[in-house]
Amino acid sequence: MLRAVQFQKITIVGVGLLGGSIGLAVRRRKLAREVVGYVRRAASLKDCERAAAVDYATTDLLAAVSNADLVILCTPLAQMRALAEQILPALKRGAIVTDVGSVKAGVVRELESVIAKAGAHFVGSHPMAGGEKMGVLAARADLFDRAVCIVTPTKKSNATAVRKLEQFWKSLGARTVKLEATKHDRLVSRASHLPHVVAAALAGMVLDPKQSPVLAELCATGFRDTTRIASGSPEMWRDIALANRKNISQAVDVLAAELKKFQTQLKRGDERAVEKFFTTAKQRRDRWCTGSTSSE
Repeated sequence: MLRAVQFQKITIVGVGLLGGSIGLAVRRRKLAREVVGYVRRAASLKDCERAAAVDYATTDLLAAVSNADLVILCTPLAQMRALAEQILPALKRGAIVTDVGSVKAGVVRELESVIAKAGAHFVGSHPMAGGEKMGVLAARADLFDRAVCIVTPTKKSNATAVRKLEQFWKSLGARTVKLEATKHDRLVSRASHLPHVVAAALAGMVLDPKQSPVLAELCATGFRDTTRIASGSPEMWRDIALANRKNISQAVDVLAAELKKFQTQLKRGDERAVEKFFTTAKQRRDRWCTGSTSSE
């Protein structure tokens, strides 16, 4: 049986869907004596209390972080550097600081050196879990069950901190994978970021008010399933897209080339090529769904 990691105090900076789900999972599994949440707005305090995601929430950042063994940054990427600098006076020496950001190279490069100033240890994380709904009231204690969580240590990372962080995510039900930050960003640009771009483009095009109103009425479950993630936080996805713009741009180029190739086959009426396009996609997705790694 997996042995749970125990912390005296865990602080979650930003108690939304991911932060709230971490809090719920930690509390359910009794991984910490105290779970504290930091929120920017006083109005969010009641939502945290209602969701029971933390033992208590506060708008006082330094009080939230004070004496914490583990600090988890669950804010948009653009806010992380400033927050890391703000928490330094209250950060406990030897504490572990991590994040849940979807882009890692810039975050790791900046925060590792900032957090080291306080004698603490930064190690990046990226749980591959989430949803289109926002806010702590959408949080779920089982969000990380059987999910993959990528951990991005560097040559400077404290080995004990890395082990504790990996064990923490495993205790929440996740499977951990270690990746170098730049490799993470390149791979995730296709596995996660490109699907969001495609969903947003499709939703924007098909539901454009300039289109016939009948078009929206004709959109059924296929359209709903394909565009579900387009309902995610625009602020969060703005930051992700800009932070990983080089890799996402390259992924868009590859996708555009695939679509152009398909368009050419379609215009030619190439029955065999068009069928192969759909057959290949079905086979690859079916193998992925069953966890098969057999080659074609």
